[in-house]
Amino acid sequence: MNAERIVDSIFQVLVDGSKQDYIGEKISQLEHSLQAAAQALEANADDETVLAALLHDIGQFATSADQKQMICDASALTELDPSTRTSSATISVGVTGHERIGADYLRRLGFSEKVAQLVESHVAVKRYLTGKDSTYYDGLSGASKLSLKYQGGPFTPEQVEEFEQDPLFELKVQVRKWDDAAKIVGLKVPDLETYRPMAIQHLIQQATA
Repeated sequence: MNAERIVDSIFQVLVDGSKQDYIGEKISQLEHSLQAAAQALEANADDETVLAALLHDIGQFATSADQKQMICDASALTELDPSTRTSSATISVGVTGHERIGADYLRRLGFSEKVAQLVESHVAVKRYLTGKDSTYYDGLSGASKLSLKYQGGPFTPEQVEEFEQDPLFELKVQVRKWDDAAKIVGLKVPDLETYRPMAIQHLIQQATA
């Protein structure tokens, strides 16, 4: 499969995913992804980082229909975020292990190891930040607080120290902060097609490296 077709397929996954509710949030999954990528662009991040911001949640949708979901009592989400309304008794707060699924999916398609690692780390960074700073938890959305329970909870002090030795540590934390901030209703940002040339060029470079 050539680079153009790979990008077609990935973008279609994002578009199809946007038709689903974004796990307790008030914007679509595609809007969330585009807002994260826009922040990376505004920060003059390199192409790999921008693509990781755009594709950080691809594992939520690049899965089979029976992929294990993180299912919780809907009332627990309403308790954490009273503005959330649902008629269902239970609600999914995401696909179990979506960060690893997404990273492996991108590796198979030819994206760089840096892109894959940044995608794979965004849940670990949430665990790191909640372990490092207890106030960080207070700023998370209700859905993100609930999913944290399924993702292993906050890092221990030992895990915090180990994570800080990662060569990509600061960049991984930055991608997570863009992720956290990318939940603004009605925000106008560049559309998905903006990133097509960047993604194609990245895949071509990786294939010829």
